[in-house]
Amino acid sequence: MSVIPWPYRLLALTALCVALVGFGWIKGASHVQARWDAAIHQQALQIAAARERQAQATVEVVTQYVDRVRVVREKGDTIIKEIPVYVPVQADAACTINRGFVRLHDAAATGELPEPARDADAAAEGIALSAVAGTVVANYQTCHENAEQLRALQQWLLRMPAEGKTLSTKP
Repeated sequence: MSVIPWPYRLLALTALCVALVGFGWIKGASHVQARWDAAIHQQALQIAAARERQAQATVEVVTQYVDRVRVVREKGDTIIKEIPVYVPVQADAACTINRGFVRLHDAAATGELPEPARDADAAAEGIALSAVAGTVVANYQTCHENAEQLRALQQWLLRMPAEGKTLSTKP
């Protein structure tokens, strides 16, 4: 019977324990890495699907916006064409608008304080009422276009957070 001295036995047992721990460590790490890679892949698929839905929502919102703006422009153009009906030539001849009114109107449109009225404004020839009506209609047309743009942006923003909630941030 051959007896292995106890220090060699202890060394062999320690080597076996280290080998088992190392093997378990490597196997465990590869298992965790595989789970991590699968989670990353799943998130990438979710992100791609969410981006696709967002792109579709963007196309829908933009299409609706373009259609609405086209309608606003058509209505505005129709109203501009009707100015001679509602402001006939006789009204243009009978009523002109002075430059001071124009300056005040322009200041209000830009949100700036108007320049002080000058003597030259009073002496200057007035502006036809139909020209003022055309400017006002064009301004309102632009205002309605901006309102449609804002509505479209709000609709788009309301649709985007719903898509983001489906994403998981946990691996």
